[in-house]
Amino acid sequence: MSRLDSFIRRLTAQRDILNAIIGLVGEIEGPVLEFGLGNGRTYDHLRECFPGRRIVAFDWEVRSYSASTPEPQDMVTGNIRESGQAFLGIGAALAHADIGTGHDEIDAVTLTWLPQLMAGVLAPNAIAVSGLPLEHAELAALPLPGGIKEGRYFLYRKR
Repeated sequence: MSRLDSFIRRLTAQRDILNAIIGLVGEIEGPVLEFGLGNGRTYDHLRECFPGRRIVAFDWEVRSYSASTPEPQDMVTGNIRESGQAFLGIGAALAHADIGTGHDEIDAVTLTWLPQLMAGVLAPNAIAVSGLPLEHAELAALPLPGGIKEGRYFLYRKR
């Protein structure tokens, strides 16, 4: 599969999962956390999926389109591993992380801290969506919506 086709399938899986969990997240109070703002595509989609909900985005720096950039109080810049620590226990209804690089050695380092961060920011029964697998005792894998290949994207509920 070409890298372009792989990218399209990953983004399609991301969108389809986010659309499928709107009802699940709607039942849970708390903010939505977006780890990896990038150019703001997913942040913009989250605003449509969860209108009126506080959405806090994290990234090294702001590089998003101006229309897809959070207000300053909801934009956290710097190293996500470090800046995310201030949000442990916040009781998020949803945490989404699309910070994989496709480089196994870099992603392996991310996976030493990302599962703990995701579990730590979520409220009980809240939802985690990630481009990387999250192996953590407090996160139970959920079935993916139809049409999404296993391993393409990951969906969890906090126990």
